[in-house]
Amino acid sequence: MATALFINCGFSWSSSKRMLTPTSSHSMCCSSPQNEALRTRAASGSTGADFLNGESEKRSTLLLNRRTILASAVSVLGFPRDSLAAVKQGLLAGRIPGLSEPDEQGWRTYRRPDEKSGGHGVGWSPIIPYTFRVPQDWEEVPVSIADLGGTEIDLRFASSKEGRLFVVVAPVLRFSDDLGDDATIEKIGPPEKVINAFGPEVIGENVEGKVLSYNVAEHEGRTYYQFELEPPHVLITATAAGNRLYLFGVTGSGLQWKRHYDDLKRISSSFRVV
Repeated sequence: MATALFINCGFSWSSSKRMLTPTSSHSMCCSSPQNEALRTRAASGSTGADFLNGESEKRSTLLLNRRTILASAVSVLGFPRDSLAAVKQGLLAGRIPGLSEPDEQGWRTYRRPDEKSGGHGVGWSPIIPYTFRVPQDWEEVPVSIADLGGTEIDLRFASSKEGRLFVVVAPVLRFSDDLGDDATIEKIGPPEKVINAFGPEVIGENVEGKVLSYNVAEHEGRTYYQFELEPPHVLITATAAGNRLYLFGVTGSGLQWKRHYDDLKRISSSFRVV
């Protein structure tokens, strides 16, 4: 939705530039023989001149409104008025608020909004929402189509103090053509097969020798594989739903890992597909 908003704003900006020609209302008001002739024809009841003048006023009003909308968007987003690239990055993120208010412990629950765009492939059904919990200072980070993690990065969150997290939503057909539209993690394979196949999606390299531990958990009839890898320090929760595989990764620097491991572990264990 936000991407579409930027495209519309960009079109309006281009259209506005095309309209900044000598046909503006100011130039038509300047005294000239041609304008005198137009005024003469208008006074004699020329409907053609009335139409042209009316259209000119509409274009001028539309130009002003479009400039006002673009300037307001830049101001609300907190970017300098000439930083169109920054506006583009913010709008491409496609973010819709999905965080709850903090609970008594200061933790918030994120639920992927039903209205959030994203299909990861033509013909794919809407993404089944997922949830997780984070401490209060964690915030969503913009994700664009140019994200280095690829188009299957659906979400990023981060805390300058504790670490980072991301959600990968990948079509299961990338890995198997016989799982149908109701895939489960068990159908894809046991934990060893899943982490060897999909771990590189998260850390960008082979996971052999990096898996410290894994666990199998079940919540409301859905199975989750939970892994801890090192190096790099990362916790991965994997499951499948519909025709997609979900990979939830939580990571941090060495110091963050040492100081906030319990919180990072709690975040990783909270991931659910609903």
